[in-house]
Amino acid sequence: MSTRDLAIAITILVALLVLLTMLFAWRRRLRRDSALSAPLGVPEHAEVARRDEVLYVSTTRHEQPLERVAVSPLEYRARGELAVTDRGVALCLDGAPTVFLASSRLVSVDRATVTIDRVVEPGGLIRIAWNADDETIVDSYLRLATGDPRTLISDLQRLVPAAPDTGATR
Repeated sequence: MSTRDLAIAITILVALLVLLTMLFAWRRRLRRDSALSAPLGVPEHAEVARRDEVLYVSTTRHEQPLERVAVSPLEYRARGELAVTDRGVALCLDGAPTVFLASSRLVSVDRATVTIDRVVEPGGLIRIAWNADDETIVDSYLRLATGDPRTLISDLQRLVPAAPDTGATR
């Protein structure tokens, strides 16, 4: 075996080890987050106010844009449509069931620049913070395919319930 053949064999072996490590890490993440899932199905009488083509980028832990969470069925990046309704937000991604985030689940909507796997121009991502369960807030990131993200963000922010008044004065 020549030195060149040995170098090729070592390179292939290292590449396989990296791929296997990535596979096992992703499977471990899927098991870790298996208790979390996004709510499915749109309420029967929800009126659609607008529809926009989007690229779903990722879902992460709240305010930790580099810590991906594998929330079913939002595990993988996909193209799709975001529908703003009078009752919440429907996310219809290619190859996945429709996710519906009712207004009561929404925590905040704002702009972002970075998340896992994606860095864009300042404010190029839309971040929707929502309650995955009673104790877990996650951030889902979208990139608007066409149109003005400011008007979409404004429409989404109207759906977020007002923070409860704690009675404290400043």
